[in-house]
Parts: sequence; C-alpha cells; structure tokens
Amino acid sequence: MLSKDVFSFLKKLQSNNNREWFNEHKATFKTIEVGVKQFYNQLFEQLNHVDSIDSFKVFRIYRDVRFSKNKLPYKTHFGGSFHRTKPELRGGYYLHIAPNNKSFIATGFWDPNKEDLFRIRKEFEMDASELRGLMNQPTFKSVWGAMQGDELKSAPRGFDKLDPNIDLIRKKQFIFTKTYLDKEVLSDGFDKEVIENFKVIRPYFDYMSSVLTTNLNGEPIL
Repeated sequence: MLSKDVFSFLKKLQSNNNREWFNEHKATFKTIEVGVKQFYNQLFEQLNHVDSIDSFKVFRIYRDVRFSKNKLPYKTHFGGSFHRTKPELRGGYYLHIAPNNKSFIATGFWDPNKEDLFRIRKEFEMDASELRGLMNQPTFKSVWGAMQGDELKSAPRGFDKLDPNIDLIRKKQFIFTKTYLDKEVLSDGFDKEVIENFKVIRPYFDYMSSVLTTNLNGEPIL
C-alpha cells in the first residue's frame, strides 16, 4: 500500500513550492520517495506476469524550468512509466499519483515518431473496423472510455478529410486514461486494481503492435 504521507507531503508542497521549504523537508521527501519507488517496482514485477516489460522509470520531483513559463521548481505529483519490450511490443503504461483526486493511469502511444504515425494513419485509412470493435467492447469501454490525445484540426497531408475514419486519422496521440480518488489510491489492493485495468488494454496493444511490425500487406518488417 501507498502511505497516506504521500498525499500529505504533496499537498504541503503545493502550498510551499520553493527550494527553502523543500530543503528543510528533504529528509521526509526521501523517505516518502523510497516507499513510492517500492510501489512502482511492485507494479513492475506484477506487470511482468501479464506482459513483457523491459524497464520502468520513476520521474524525478525536480521540474525542468528552462523553457517553461511556470518557474515553480518542483512537481506536485509522482509519475512513473513502464516500457514494453521493443521492437516487437509497442505501447506503454503510466501511473500518475497526485492529491485531490487527480491520480490516474494512462496507456497507449504518447509521441509516436513520424514513421509510426504515418503507418498507423494508413492502417486506419484502409480499415479501422477492428480497432473500433476493440474500443466498443463493454469491458474496455467501462474501464478506459474513449480514446484521447492531441489531434489535427483537419486531415493530415495526403489524407482525405472526408474519409470515414478521419476522426482517427487526424489524431497525433492514441491514449486512454482512467482516474482514481485519493481513497482508492491509498486502499489495500490498489496495485491489483491497476494491473487488472492494464490487462484490459492488451487487445489494443496487440492490435497496434501488429500494425507497427507489419507493412500494409500484413508482411513482417522486423
């Protein structure tokens, strides 16, 4: 279980987001960080029972403010990502831990390179019925809802804006998210809840992995 001290510290950090306060409470932060990293490691081990995860990363609390208008030095959440074994398996998992009922899990494709993005769009142009069928399955919809992500206002270059699948073709990201209340995050069995919900995304990952490891004729490219 995650300690309730995680949210207590993050709430205080929200009100005291400065180096002086953080340095005074750094020992507390380090203790909390150890527990959080243990939780992410636990998820990593459990995920490897149902998928093939080659690595995970818990992101640092320090913000990169060099190119940001927001100069607050610290993040007020914990975040960690889990990377599937590539190049055969595509997609990734993410857990965001934040107070005030703003925690969530996310899966999918955040920033596909231009080659992968073009390949995905060409697949949708040819036939998106399999993907739509996956997304419309009752269990999938109840857990993950609708696909999210940034998208173009119109059709990408070389694609017909009247294509019946243009709603998918113009997307630049292909993401699903699920939010949690604070009491859910701190509950016994939250780790198992996260794993069960990640398992539901697998048909989507299998589909996208197949697309990105074959050409438009369905022939392997790896």
